[in-house]
Amino acid sequence: MAERKTNSSNYQNQSYLENKCPLNELLFTMSRRWTTDVLFCIEEGNNRFSGIREELAYITDHILSDRLNTLEKTGLITRHQFPGMPPKVTYELTAHGVELCSLLGKLCDFSSVIYEDKAVTA
Repeated sequence: MAERKTNSSNYQNQSYLENKCPLNELLFTMSRRWTTDVLFCIEEGNNRFSGIREELAYITDHILSDRLNTLEKTGLITRHQFPGMPPKVTYELTAHGVELCSLLGKLCDFSSVIYEDKAVTA
């Protein structure tokens, strides 16, 4: 993936907002395509790379790997590697990841109500 231009106004605006409130950084991370889906897969017990890839049929290996790395760096999941041939890797939600999934579930419920109401009135 190409490096971001640090002198662009988009980068500067995003950096300003992230420094102003950590929620902006979390919203940016969660708004990236597939991130919440990967989180929910792990929450449902699908904790292997191949299992997540199967469940999310259209995700590429590259994007899945990137999203798992991002979630691990933010402390929302932990990666467990077991010795052997082939090596076995599993992913697990941290306490913060469990809490975030709960909050995201509530947001999903809320958005369903909002968009169902719009569909009825439109």
